[in-house]
Amino acid sequence: MFFFDTNFYIAMVILQAICVIHCVRKGNQQKWIWLIVFLPLIGSVVYFFSEIFTNREMRSVQSGVGEIFNPSGTIRKLEDNLRFSDTFNNRIALADAYLKASQPGMAIPLYENSLTGAFAENEYAIKQLIAAYYAEKRYAEIVGITPKIYKQPQFPRSKAHILYAMSLAYTGRDDMAEQEFTGLRGRFSNFEARYYYALFLQKNNRIDEARQLLREITEEIPQLSAAERRFNNQWIGLSKELLKKLP
Repeated sequence: MFFFDTNFYIAMVILQAICVIHCVRKGNQQKWIWLIVFLPLIGSVVYFFSEIFTNREMRSVQSGVGEIFNPSGTIRKLEDNLRFSDTFNNRIALADAYLKASQPGMAIPLYENSLTGAFAENEYAIKQLIAAYYAEKRYAEIVGITPKIYKQPQFPRSKAHILYAMSLAYTGRDDMAEQEFTGLRGRFSNFEARYYYALFLQKNNRIDEARQLLREITEEIPQLSAAERRFNNQWIGLSKELLKKLP
């Protein structure tokens, strides 16, 4: 019986992982993610048969599970794909895998070499390159490349926007950084951007302002729904830690 229960639990966890990966890839988070998380068996089964059960989708999900449990194998396969066919999609896929595996230095040349011809201002590739540059502390490069996508509709509320604002600060453009952070700030939202704004304020020795911003974040927690708290848990936790460290 124990063996059966253990296998059942493992199968349920795998099914839940498959559904979550598919949900995130397809942008279905708002509709499905909390059902899958809080009702793992029922939610996962319903989602699986409603959204996944086609041969094409199964291949996509299997690939995603492979990335979690065998990232090095995934990278080797993508490297082989690129050697066989040097295309934009293959370069970006391999660069994404390097970035996900915390190897931004390997990802950067691939992203840079992809930004040519018809893809010279590809928004996705530039956003990923910004993330890779930031991981390598190459802030000047971020400031230089961001204007290519600054006016894109999705940019204002993207992670790339936050990293751009921080890069402005790290390169001595504090007034411009402040302007970007002010646009990102909003109560009961943008917890990630507000955490980075607090870091910016700390960097500039504006400790009282940083403390006030972090207190606002922590005071909002009781008024958030369980789903909102879970979604923003990382940035809420980091905000609490930073608040404790401030003099």
